[in-house]
Amino acid sequence: MLNQADLNTLVKNDQVDHFLVIRKIELRTTRAGKDFLSMELGDKSATLNANVWDSFTEIAAGGKIGDVIKVLGTIEEYQGNLQIRVASVKLARPSDNVSPRDFLPESKRNLEQMKKEFDQKIKSITNDFLGKLIKQIFSGETYEKFCNAPAGKSWHHAYVHGLLEHTLEIIKICELMCEFHPELNRDLLISGAMLHDIGKIEELSFDSVFEYTDKGKLVGHIVIAFNLVSDEINNIPGFPIEMKNNLLHLILSHQGKLEHASPVVPKTAEAIALYQADELSAKVNAYKNAIDSEIRADSNWTRYIPLADTDLHKHDISNRSENKSNKTLFE
Repeated sequence: MLNQADLNTLVKNDQVDHFLVIRKIELRTTRAGKDFLSMELGDKSATLNANVWDSFTEIAAGGKIGDVIKVLGTIEEYQGNLQIRVASVKLARPSDNVSPRDFLPESKRNLEQMKKEFDQKIKSITNDFLGKLIKQIFSGETYEKFCNAPAGKSWHHAYVHGLLEHTLEIIKICELMCEFHPELNRDLLISGAMLHDIGKIEELSFDSVFEYTDKGKLVGHIVIAFNLVSDEINNIPGFPIEMKNNLLHLILSHQGKLEHASPVVPKTAEAIALYQADELSAKVNAYKNAIDSEIRADSNWTRYIPLADTDLHKHDISNRSENKSNKTLFE
């Protein structure tokens, strides 16, 4: 266990005496011709920019993404964002007893409880063909990877077990939509929710840092999932072709728009339900995490978040007592 303050608790002028993991590293040159090392360094709580202007030969030559380094420096503010002014930096040694795995953020939810919930959802599929398909896919090494994978590199559910957590959220939203709209095919929709992001177990690597694999960059998780599910369906004799096409449509359309990398847009009621459930789970989680990690010093606003296309506000509203008084007032 590392005995050091989380990065997201540090403010301007705080001292840094930390082991951190390299999440980005690049040798750059100023307009004046001076070389410097530009890095992004992080722990479980946050990632900060860090520029090294002197004595960086060892790191530049031997450091790579996923390596752990020891950093001494100071937190400073540049253009409204906190960063690390590095005084010295060196690669961690085996005797330091630190591992890149120590710096991967994890879901706050209990893994065993989530697995239990997911197993119950699998058992709730009553259609024989879909039930067999789901049980075949979520077993062995595939299921282990699914339970450990993040749902994204940095935007939403970007932590160990994040893919499982994200999928459970979507399943619950879809189940609620089935209560509102009983015409929806519940087994089809829940199966699509379970499988829509299964390709991320091959799209992302998550041993030391969260990074896209070569296959992830070249093929993408939607096509990976399509191929995986298609192959498994082909191993089930008599699997109805209409069911196959509708299930694959859920996977192919779950990002909603062609410009969002979906090969097709949602064309069924189940597909639009899955797309919107995915959006809701992803964006609420992403905004919540951005507010926690990107809040600026002496402000209740984050920096501008490009993926949100806005800065975000952290309110200070006490929930329960005020809600009770308001309820009494307006009843």
